[in-house]
Amino acid sequence: MNRLVVYVTEAGKTPFEDWFNDLDTAAALKVRTALARIETGNLGDVKPVGQGVSERRITFGPGYRVYFGKDGDTLVILLCGGTKKRQSKDIEQAKAYWDDYKARKEKGD
Repeated sequence: MNRLVVYVTEAGKTPFEDWFNDLDTAAALKVRTALARIETGNLGDVKPVGQGVSERRITFGPGYRVYFGKDGDTLVILLCGGTKKRQSKDIEQAKAYWDDYKARKEKGD
């Protein structure tokens, strides 16, 4: 079992939730299903994108992506989401969020 945690910026923003809340109902259902599978340990269509960040691909609509990092064996940090069209920008942003998460964790924030 994995435990999903949403990344929170130092300013208190939640990029993943902001993205998720803007999805239409059908897309949100597909993403929610993918997250439920991740929780049970079935990562599905996942590939590493560098610097400890992975991308969960969801083949629906414009090709949704969920970006996350793993903290330990069971903790999955949901960083942000996006689509195939913005993939490069989303990956860079996810890496920046992951670096921030690790740095603040190391400092004890």
